[in-house]
Amino acid sequence: MAYTTNFGTISVSGGFDVADVFPSKKIIHTLTGKRPKLESIHKRLDKILSDVITEHPGQHANTSDQESLLDVLLRLQASGEFKLSTKNVKAVTLDMFGGGTDTSSATLEWAISELIKNPRVLKKAQAELRDALKGKERIVESDLHDLDYLKLIVRETLRMHLPLPLLFPRECREACKIGGYDIPLKTKLLVNGWAINRDPAYWKDPDSFIPERFSDNPTNVLGTEFEYLPFGAGRRMCPAAVLGIANVEVPLAHMLYYFDWELPNNKPGDELDMDEVFGASVQRKNELYLVMKPYNFGKN
Repeated sequence: MAYTTNFGTISVSGGFDVADVFPSKKIIHTLTGKRPKLESIHKRLDKILSDVITEHPGQHANTSDQESLLDVLLRLQASGEFKLSTKNVKAVTLDMFGGGTDTSSATLEWAISELIKNPRVLKKAQAELRDALKGKERIVESDLHDLDYLKLIVRETLRMHLPLPLLFPRECREACKIGGYDIPLKTKLLVNGWAINRDPAYWKDPDSFIPERFSDNPTNVLGTEFEYLPFGAGRRMCPAAVLGIANVEVPLAHMLYYFDWELPNNKPGDELDMDEVFGASVQRKNELYLVMKPYNFGKN
């Protein structure tokens, strides 16, 4: 998490910004001090990425299954198969760090929080994992393909705790009219995904954590059903949706399979606070402290 901690990209870019209230007043972007901070962070990150790419040539000749993302990008750039400038390579790499760390860790933390608060769901998920894997020492992604309840838990977590509650901001490319409102060119538009995911017109008991709701409503996460938009929709939806799901499912499976979890001092799960704090993603307001106990497969 050095990317988010040392450079402060997430904390600086997230949260409330008065410039968002007055987007047409360009000077406000400078007066708030946020733009200069972001530009300074960008220069530092750009220097680091440039150094990484400069030191990398020659290594990306390896075309084995062990290629890294940077290996693939540099190989494609060298082959001319796609037009990729060095700026493109740096942008994709930066997007992977920025978009694939904060949101995934927040979702994982919310998933564990909801499981602690809902012990019935926790026990059912652990039983599914332990029955299916039968004491297996090492879990890989392919082991999770048939673990339906685990997938339902991740879907329900994304519904209740959307990492980006307003999705990604969009800028209007041409003047249009939506719902009777005139939308001028270059207007910044925000979609309230949080409200959509909790709309009682589409969801029964929308504020309750019920993974089973997806058993009867096999909604996927790729934006084809507009009552559920964890990754947005359309051509500009999150390109790493599948990777994002894996980034949550795999560590969550490990945590539930190998360990039992409870609140400190034997406190009941329903006493766990679920207060949120808004930034670039919605995180827990207070730190999550849990007691983890290794599961003894030999005695169970």
